[in-house]
Order: sequence, then C-alpha cells, then structure tokens
Amino acid sequence: MARLTAIPSRLAPAGRKLGPAPGDSRALDRERAKLKPWRKWYFSARWKALRLQVLDRDSWTCRQTGVPLVGPKDAPDSPIIDHIREHKGDPALFWDPENLQAVSKAWHDSEKQRQERARHG
Repeated sequence: MARLTAIPSRLAPAGRKLGPAPGDSRALDRERAKLKPWRKWYFSARWKALRLQVLDRDSWTCRQTGVPLVGPKDAPDSPIIDHIREHKGDPALFWDPENLQAVSKAWHDSEKQRQERARHG
C-alpha cells in the first residue's frame, strides 16, 4: 500500500505590510514626513509664533463660521490654522500670514476637506 505524502502549499507567504496599521497615528505621521518633508515646519518655533499671530489677528474666531475657537485639542471648536491656498511645500505660501486663516476643527475636517477633494478630482 502506498504511503500518503503532504501536498506542497500553493499559498505564498504574506508579503510586507503596506503602510502603517489602521489607527497608528504616529506611524502615519512618520510615513507622511517621508513623503512630504515640509511637514516638519509645523513643529518649528517659527510656526508656533505665526500660529499665535494668526489666532490673535482673527480674534480666536473661525473666519468661516464665526465660532469662538476655545476648545481643547481635537474638539470641534478647537483652533486650526488653515492655508487658504495649498502650499504644496512652497515656503513663500506656507509662511505667508495672508494665506493663513483661523478656522474650527469641525469646519476644517469637513467643509475644507470636501473642497480639496473636489479640486483634486
């Protein structure tokens, strides 16, 4: 009587993971930093000073909705400094105070993102 042998697997081993795991915001930030080196500008002292200058200029009020920007980080009424025209790494547009506006996180994460998606097709 013949002996049974194992059939070789036809499945390849799992390949490398593509990108960060869902929910891993630090890994996502590291990936973005590799693709867009200008993102480190957001962590500079120069940006922090400019951010406060824009918030004071706009009286800590959302320029799009009129909502007071008093919420803690990640709250719908927390302040976000938005680039009116996308800078795409252009330092002149990035640092131009006239290209910046104070907006609420709720507006930025909904309406502004919708506008940008529509522009990029």
